[in-house]
Amino acid sequence: MALLLLWFIGISLRLTILAVPPVIPALRHELGLSGTEIGILTGLPVILYAAAALVGSRLVGRLGAVTAAVGGLLLTAFGSALRGATSEVITLFAATAIMGAGVAVTQPALPVLVGRWLPDRIGLGTGIYTNGLLVGEILPVAPFPLIFPLLGESWRAIFVLWAVPIFATALLVLAIAPREKPVGVVAAPRWWPDWPARDIWRLGLIFGSASALYYASNAFLPGHLTEAGRPDLVSPALTALNFGQLPASFILIAFGRQLERKAWPFLLAGALSLASVAGIVAPVGAVTVVGAGGLGLAAGTVFALGLTLPPLLSAPGEVARVSAAMFTIGYAAAVGISVLSGVAWDAAGAARFAFLPIAISALPLILLVPTMRFERRPSSQAR
Repeated sequence: MALLLLWFIGISLRLTILAVPPVIPALRHELGLSGTEIGILTGLPVILYAAAALVGSRLVGRLGAVTAAVGGLLLTAFGSALRGATSEVITLFAATAIMGAGVAVTQPALPVLVGRWLPDRIGLGTGIYTNGLLVGEILPVAPFPLIFPLLGESWRAIFVLWAVPIFATALLVLAIAPREKPVGVVAAPRWWPDWPARDIWRLGLIFGSASALYYASNAFLPGHLTEAGRPDLVSPALTALNFGQLPASFILIAFGRQLERKAWPFLLAGALSLASVAGIVAPVGAVTVVGAGGLGLAAGTVFALGLTLPPLLSAPGEVARVSAAMFTIGYAAAVGISVLSGVAWDAAGAARFAFLPIAISALPLILLVPTMRFERRPSSQAR
């Protein structure tokens, strides 16, 4: 039952985020969104991931992981449904911020729930909810051509539709979630984890590599392929990028114990990332789609393994704070890479140069991972 709940929560944290790209043409037609406003709309949730993660950590410490997760899910569902009731750009942004805050509050609770519900199967539990996150990224996109006409081609109905399963998941967690086992540690009134700053930054930048590789590539692949005269490859490349992540979660589910606390999977993913970016910016063709798939696999691997690190390396009372710090640094880095990619595109006058910062974002996997200590830290260790 715990695995099923983790999977449903994972799906719920991505459904409303990835519901936006398919309806962007309808949003532009009805609300007259500019390119900048579209960028804000798609980037707002990622910014909230960074900004509200520490708040989520504090709520986990004060209210418990289950209560924080349920509250975050309800806020996510409310924000998504509220978007369907908006008629102006500013209210659409406000509703999106509410939705993003709900996701940001829930995310730090997930590693805590894995550590408490499945203390001896952290790799499996993390693999399950990571798979849910990835499935949640695909569900709003893959069946969209079938669902959209059935809903009268209404973007409002789409946002309300994806709020329903999130609301149902919140009620399910509230009703049947396993009891939280006492961990014997009283949460200290702190926002930041009791770790040395250098170690938190290493963890955050490693996790940020996965986020930057995924979000920035999704943002700039269409422009690169269109500019290269191959708009027909946009859909296959994006599909390869997103579906390429799924094998990573299945690998973690099957071989979690063998991959936990190991540096080599991160190093291999870093090398694959650089090779995949090279394939994307090479003369456009089949190698571009293969490169996108390889980049998805690399990003998915780092994302899945990165999520195992807080419960594996932290004392129980520190898991939420370590997760929140990792999310704050990682997602902030991802936003920064996306901005730098846009600047590189504008400065060079060619979309392919947007992938230079994306390639640089893979370097922490090669340079920082060998300096990490993959062992659990006592909660009393001073920063």
